[in-house]
Amino acid sequence: MRGSGPLSPAGDRHWRGSARLAGCCALVFCAMTELVDWDARTLTPLRALVWLALSLAVFAVLLPPQLTADAGRLTARSPLHRRTIHTDALVTVTQYGGVSSHLVLRDIHGNRLELDPRVLIANPVLWHELDTGARRSLERGTLHQGFDVLRRLGHRIDDETARAVLRESGLF
Repeated sequence: MRGSGPLSPAGDRHWRGSARLAGCCALVFCAMTELVDWDARTLTPLRALVWLALSLAVFAVLLPPQLTADAGRLTARSPLHRRTIHTDALVTVTQYGGVSSHLVLRDIHGNRLELDPRVLIANPVLWHELDTGARRSLERGTLHQGFDVLRRLGHRIDDETARAVLRESGLF
């Protein structure tokens, strides 16, 4: 029988697939550039290193941040940095639209986190942790702006979940 220790943090269940896609794109870029350079008979060890470095840069740009949530915190890890925000101490939540919609969360400690709302839609456990923390922030009086943004996002997530259930059951 296992002891009751701390629960493991909830994570983005689609992140591994996105990371694999970023790796494949970088690998294809590296292979294609080196093949073209080799075919032109201009490939040298230095140029091969340059193509490899550019492929690593492509990987770093395409790799999405890994999002995890646990007891009042939301953390985004990328190859260059790690950002953590306290969801139970939120001050503002802002959504910016356009081609690529994203949420900007700020807490009372001055931390700032940007994330794609589609990650929350695809991962209900992450959404639940954020929503629970935001409700605590509202109760404590720290959340001054943006609860309506989270409410709209919550309705959108509920709609998507209902559609998925109906689709799986064959009713939609």
